[in-house]
Amino acid sequence: KKSRISYNSTLEVEDKFLKKDLPVLKIGDKIKVGLKIIEGNKERVQSYIGIIIAKKNSSINSTITVRKAVQETGIERVFLIHSPKIDSISVLQSSKIRRSKLY
Repeated sequence: KKSRISYNSTLEVEDKFLKKDLPVLKIGDKIKVGLKIIEGNKERVQSYIGIIIAKKNSSINSTITVRKAVQETGIERVFLIHSPKIDSISVLQSSKIRRSKLY
């Protein structure tokens, strides 16, 4: 027999891990993401500042793609919004964009 997990029970489990204190994130916003970094036995928070160029919403698997320029080279990074490795997300500047993806 195959064990079946109902869709509703999956949502109940995911609800426990969703972050409730997230700001409203839109494409084109300049944000600051605080990442927890573990080095040896120490833990610190490293900030990543960039512009949201893409967003994917799917419950606990929601992601944002953030682009920043380092030494005139663009670097893009995808963040899981509800990941335990993300300490904080704050919006520094908001802009009006008429596209859903900026790449």
